[in-house]
Amino acid sequence: MREVYRSLAPSKDGAASRRAPGRRTLRDHKAMSAYDLAFSPPPTRSGPSVRISLLGGFDIVVGDEPVTVPVGSKRLLAFIALQYRAAVPRTLVAGSLWPEASEQGANTNLRSALSRLQSLGKQALNICPAEVRLAREVTVDLFRARSLAQRILDPHVPAEELDLNAAAVDQLSADLLPGWYDEWMLPEAEQWRQLRLHALEAMTGAFIDTKEFAWAVTAAHAAVQADPLRESSQASLIRAHLAEDNRSEALYDFERYEQHLRDELGLRPTPRLRRLVSELQQSRPGNGSP
Repeated sequence: MREVYRSLAPSKDGAASRRAPGRRTLRDHKAMSAYDLAFSPPPTRSGPSVRISLLGGFDIVVGDEPVTVPVGSKRLLAFIALQYRAAVPRTLVAGSLWPEASEQGANTNLRSALSRLQSLGKQALNICPAEVRLAREVTVDLFRARSLAQRILDPHVPAEELDLNAAAVDQLSADLLPGWYDEWMLPEAEQWRQLRLHALEAMTGAFIDTKEFAWAVTAAHAAVQADPLRESSQASLIRAHLAEDNRSEALYDFERYEQHLRDELGLRPTPRLRRLVSELQQSRPGNGSP
């Protein structure tokens, strides 16, 4: 089933975030983002293109030159990039990036982070007294990859229009800002993980249908690598092996998964997954098969 999952995770302790009275939250802002995107287009300016990468780690390239930015400014750029074209109130940016600071301290930290960006800030951001947003020239890899995943999962998009290839697998093979644990990005990271896993599994099936078995296995492996305990990804990999008549690899991957699941969670694979390889197991010497 082609579905897109969107969810917001609670804070680590399950409690409401500590913030000054009247401070807007990221959740409040996200409810307004669609309106901002539709009715508040950013101004156009000339200048070199800016590319921000959030998948597999943070990078920023201006023109053709990679740019190094301070850690605090890097977090600022990543936060604004996750909002894409929406205008974000400066108080919300400050409160999200420095939640333990007082409102005055958080606003001071924001001004410092913006100033350290120097000319890059003018190229990458539209900075106003009350809000900050991404400049029109900036592209973000997450949103290109998300669009691809959504098209793969859209039942109304014919498979022949998707142009699935190695580049498509690569786009869906990286986590969002791995190693970052800021509360403002964890819901986005989990949302992206779920979306890309479903898309990789669907892509595996599409490659099997067109008998492109190498890419089917590659896409399934990318899903398994992202979550080794996810049964639907393991099933995709096993189906890809069986479609290519690689029965030994299908059985090997099943048994490795079965052992891993037992060791980590004390669980067994579901009957549905076991049925995929039951014939292979029964045909082994010593199992009573002719």
